[in-house]
Amino acid sequence: MIFNSLRLLKHPLRLAQSIRASDIAYKWQQQLGQIYEKQGKTELALKNYDAAIANMAQVRDSLLSTNGDLQFSFQDEMEPTYRNYMRLLLASPNPDLKRVIQINEGLQIARLENFLRCGKIDLVALNQLQNLNSALAVIHIIDLGNTIELIIQSTDGSFHHHSVNSKKVRANVDHLLETLQDEELSSTDERVIISYSQAIYEKLIAPIKTYLPPSGTLIFILDKSFQSLPMGLLYDGKDYLIKHFSIAETLGSRVRQPKSLHKDQLKALIAGLSKDSPSFTDPNAPQGSKPLLQTAQEVKDVEKQTKSSTALLDDKFTIKRFEEELSQNNFPIVHISTHAQFSSDPFKTVLLAYDKVINIKDFGSLIKGTTQNSQDAIELLVLSACQTAKGNKHSVLGIAGIAVQAGARSTVATLWQVDADSTAQVMREFYKGLKNGETKAEALRLAQLSLLSDPKYKNKPYHWAPFLLVGSWL
Repeated sequence: MIFNSLRLLKHPLRLAQSIRASDIAYKWQQQLGQIYEKQGKTELALKNYDAAIANMAQVRDSLLSTNGDLQFSFQDEMEPTYRNYMRLLLASPNPDLKRVIQINEGLQIARLENFLRCGKIDLVALNQLQNLNSALAVIHIIDLGNTIELIIQSTDGSFHHHSVNSKKVRANVDHLLETLQDEELSSTDERVIISYSQAIYEKLIAPIKTYLPPSGTLIFILDKSFQSLPMGLLYDGKDYLIKHFSIAETLGSRVRQPKSLHKDQLKALIAGLSKDSPSFTDPNAPQGSKPLLQTAQEVKDVEKQTKSSTALLDDKFTIKRFEEELSQNNFPIVHISTHAQFSSDPFKTVLLAYDKVINIKDFGSLIKGTTQNSQDAIELLVLSACQTAKGNKHSVLGIAGIAVQAGARSTVATLWQVDADSTAQVMREFYKGLKNGETKAEALRLAQLSLLSDPKYKNKPYHWAPFLLVGSWL
């Protein structure tokens, strides 16, 4: 029966290949890969999975270049093949870890391009970057269903692999996500959070600790629901990970070319809402939006820490004025303190200006003309007082999407809406660190540690843990 299936598939595949019909060929190659995998013919299975992914990429490129709104059925058609291919590669006694990273990179970038309904994203693979900090380690966490796979690139450039049964991890990840997205998080006992974060640390980080430097920067490339976890919150039994490492996330191990933010670039466009605004009543606004009373003080604090700045507060923060400032001036830093929500649904990924809600596509339109075609791209985009969509494990797609739409080299955002006073303190310390010449990742870490050492916030991860750096860590 399997022989007949192979014969029936090979004939139409040859016909599809003869007329270069990639949109047909990949389907047969997927099925052939699955059949050969069941037969234990690993090389033939890998060959067909590889060809299927190459043809799917051609189809996606054609659709995206023709019309960004055309959606390829990604979840059902593409993702299983990527994951089957990685699973089979990793089953080898000596797996090609670089190839696994490339496949995962392609999967994550394709997910973002589908989310944005855009063309090809211009990002650089980490392994193509030169002169990386020697204290830098890269950790890939890949979810392959029954297993969670970790691939580590150490500071000496060597690659290492560790596999964990997903049953030992997934329940704690789910419980931690539920806890962090609960409305009562601010009053949750720290011990509850630690019980989950320590269990995750013991299964994921402890086994690979020998491959990591004692300090420095960790770059995480996170898959699926792991993307909504603040990795600095993982607990080793004595300290949180943030105590020892500055942390950044990238999408599929790709970033815009990392570049340090020099002191003479501390020029910011600062926008914020501290009062009721018409946008609060928009049906797409985050539910329960209320005035952010500390935003006015946050705006003042950022103004003090930057070399020069323009502030748009409350009724001055209109879409028209925001666009005018961006088009008429070069702002390496754009700081927005307003209600925002990130979701894996692009229509629910929004920022609130005074007059209107700005969805992710509108945001891209506002900024693209003034940054992405210019050498004066946004070096740092800060989104304060934002939150991920409750119950949505893939909300970080929204943060990555906003960053891409803005053409931002680095983006700082929060995974949940934080207390205004503690946020103001983090932002004040973050900009102070930048002013003192720290990298963005280290400036953010020091700002978070300022809360961890403050008696008011010391035992409350709600205040310090949600801050996330996406993109360049320099």
